[in-house]
Amino acid sequence: MTAEPIAAHEPEPEQGCRWPVPPQDGYTVNDLFTLPGLPPHTELIDGSLVFVSPQRYFHSKMIDLLVAGLCRTVPGALKVVREMTVELDPRNGPEPDISLVRAEAVTGLEQTGFAATDVLLAVEVVSPDSESRDRDTKPRKYAAAGIPNFWLVEMTDANQHPVVRVYELDPLSKTYVLTGIHHDQLKIAVPYDIDVDISVKALKEL
Repeated sequence: MTAEPIAAHEPEPEQGCRWPVPPQDGYTVNDLFTLPGLPPHTELIDGSLVFVSPQRYFHSKMIDLLVAGLCRTVPGALKVVREMTVELDPRNGPEPDISLVRAEAVTGLEQTGFAATDVLLAVEVVSPDSESRDRDTKPRKYAAAGIPNFWLVEMTDANQHPVVRVYELDPLSKTYVLTGIHHDQLKIAVPYDIDVDISVKALKEL
């Protein structure tokens, strides 16, 4: 299904704001890739467009820290990518903060997304405006799509310390199982040998 024509948004015509009018059955991933003028990092959840708020500094630097750590030991058969759409099904195209994908799934510099079957790990760094999606909606959908690994990254309220919760997929129930909670050092063997300093000191020195 393609998007409907763009209609004027009232009551602010003087500002020139024009918003896409949703199709009757909601948007598809194809619409997400082809609608003109969507804000950067727009996601598609259950056929609805989701616009993101400006990032906190913690969010941006935590992604940088994890990407750098992952890239240090990533095997040649895999690629670490950040903030790219993953097509779970025709009505869901979320954008994980970090994804680990099969190298053969990378087709070129003009690529805009990946199929869920090519993703081995999805990582979400929780933001205030996306807590429910990051903690509940997205993990459920990633698990249902068969993505084998998921990380949830948060900042503790007390001391602003990064915390990474690591989950693995139970293939029978299609749900994630918590396998570890990491505070200073993220050292795991799945999906490959990973050892990342996630201390406050490492985050501030980045």
